[in-house]
Amino acid sequence: MPKYVIAIDVGTTGTRAIAFSKNIEIITKSYYELKQFYPNPLWVEQDPIEIYKQTLKALKDVIDTVGIENVECIGITNQRETTILWDKETAEPVYNAISWQCKRSQRICEELQEYKDLIKQRTGLPLNPYFSATKIKWVLDNIETAKIKYKQNKLLFGTVDSWILYNLTKGKSHLTEYSNASRTLCFNIHTLQYDKDLLNIFNLKEEIFPEIKQSSDFFGYLDKSFFNKEIPITGILGDQQASLLANIGFNSENIKNTYGTGLFILSLIDIPIIHENLITTIAWKINNKIQYALEGSIFAGGNIIKYVRDQLKLIKSAPETEDIAKSLESNEGVYFIPALSGLSAPYWNSNAKAIILGLTYKSDYRYIVRAALEAIAYQTKDLIEIFKNTLNKDFKELYVDGGASSNNFLMQFQADLLNMKIIRPSIIETTALGAALAAALYTNFWDINYFFANKKIDKIFYPSNNKNLVQQYYQTWKKAIKFTNEFYSDYP
Repeated sequence: MPKYVIAIDVGTTGTRAIAFSKNIEIITKSYYELKQFYPNPLWVEQDPIEIYKQTLKALKDVIDTVGIENVECIGITNQRETTILWDKETAEPVYNAISWQCKRSQRICEELQEYKDLIKQRTGLPLNPYFSATKIKWVLDNIETAKIKYKQNKLLFGTVDSWILYNLTKGKSHLTEYSNASRTLCFNIHTLQYDKDLLNIFNLKEEIFPEIKQSSDFFGYLDKSFFNKEIPITGILGDQQASLLANIGFNSENIKNTYGTGLFILSLIDIPIIHENLITTIAWKINNKIQYALEGSIFAGGNIIKYVRDQLKLIKSAPETEDIAKSLESNEGVYFIPALSGLSAPYWNSNAKAIILGLTYKSDYRYIVRAALEAIAYQTKDLIEIFKNTLNKDFKELYVDGGASSNNFLMQFQADLLNMKIIRPSIIETTALGAALAAALYTNFWDINYFFANKKIDKIFYPSNNKNLVQQYYQTWKKAIKFTNEFYSDYP
């Protein structure tokens, strides 16, 4: 019987498992939604137990289809920064998972402003509520159960990869790897260790943090109690690093954008570059080699469309947006600044809120829908210009993935806006594919050359005759962003 590698992909809005064949085709997949909770404005939480149980259900669906005896190995990829604290003996969470999107630790960031330059130099990250350490500190400052267990040395911290791994191994593995560790604000990207000075700044003990392994490594076995057979877990990567690996491999001449809940643009770099408006992060450690990445993270991506659907109720489903946008000849000057949880790179304005500009009596719901799609493309352009200037590279093509990359209007608009080729792979679940690749590299199920020789392309979008008009739109977008930033510059 043929063997398969299974990827577990724990995202923000859902969790999936996918079985890939030797020739890089999806054999079967299973997906379950994950709830998000908003107990206060700008607070975002998820239920760790639901995350684990839904993930296990997806994994069971896939294993039941392909057969446990045909599974070579398992890889895990995950939404990064999301913070979970649990009892090391019972594996019971002491609080909900605090999402990467959550802004509750803004005040903690303000109180620690004197350390922001040190933090940026050592971690490559800005002092921002986005990252894990401020979230851990909030839980320890505010949740009595967490305080008690922390003092008793009974508390463990992990990002979602560590939490899933801990449960799948029945508590045998409290581990992470370099791409996830580098998102905690406590990891020094130069020494490649948790940093004692940074831990002291956040008043955290290193003992609660997971041990760091290579991204392609042995992390333990899926416990025998689940399927009466152990399966090795041999790869873990944060979602964007997984996408980067599957899109461009070890090639530092290319750049990718994931159009997921957020937008994540990454390109490999050889040595850390500390940039004011971009993040420097660890891409991975594979074959004993560390690779770095420059990253632009944008909070508002596919979740803009979710907002238009669920809150504004202008559409019933995300795929509708393509035909709606195509039904209009132009945007008629309507722009949507999607600062629904602040503005991220390159602006980093946590106070900003969303604004829709340019409405007239002619502006029906279609213009707002189109403006929401265009905002995704404009934000991408904002960042890619910075990448080009910082790295002194004239990127000719953009590799894309994520749910919104299936929108042909958006991809063509993006090609026109960037004046670049947009390359969309056949498998747009590239985060899962990257996790599978990390796992498969360890077991030699695939090697990197075989993988890229056999990976298939779905479509290439080329700049069209519309590109000059689209680039004029972009100039108006920049004015709209400037207005928003100024309006919320000292807004409470």
